[in-house]
Amino acid sequence: MVTTTVRRRSLLTGMAACVLVPGIVRAETVVDLTWADLLPEGEFALPPELQDLIDHDGPSLQSRQPVSGDTRPDWNGQVVRLPGFIVPIDYSGTGVTAFILVPYVGACVHVPPPPANQLVLVTTERPYESSGLFEAVHVTGMFGTASTSTALADIGYALSADEIRPYRS
Repeated sequence: MVTTTVRRRSLLTGMAACVLVPGIVRAETVVDLTWADLLPEGEFALPPELQDLIDHDGPSLQSRQPVSGDTRPDWNGQVVRLPGFIVPIDYSGTGVTAFILVPYVGACVHVPPPPANQLVLVTTERPYESSGLFEAVHVTGMFGTASTSTALADIGYALSADEIRPYRS
């Protein structure tokens, strides 16, 4: 089990409504996002061919997190669906209740984390029974910008999950 202290400096106001009103996803239009949608115009994510060039004996991975550009508030308060990989940070029993959603396998654990604007802190009231570290999933729920810091990385977005499903292309 990975334990970490999550320090939230700001939270999306609309996320509280999602927690208070279960099933809100069913009542709203869902916006399908890609990781590129989270980047400010003109900013690029780390190319996949560079993601595996890591010295694992070097300094901590968090210290090598690239500086992030701005986050995009375009989808604040909206219900979105985003695919990604799970990096668990909190559990209830055997289910994951908080995790970092990352755009590629190994991010935050085996390779340095992507910039904060390429990481999403996902929380869920219903623990998700993950099949293991880095499971590919689709997460649907209330989305927004939120500056969060964990032992693994600084995170630029938050998503209050109403639904977490194994990824299906």
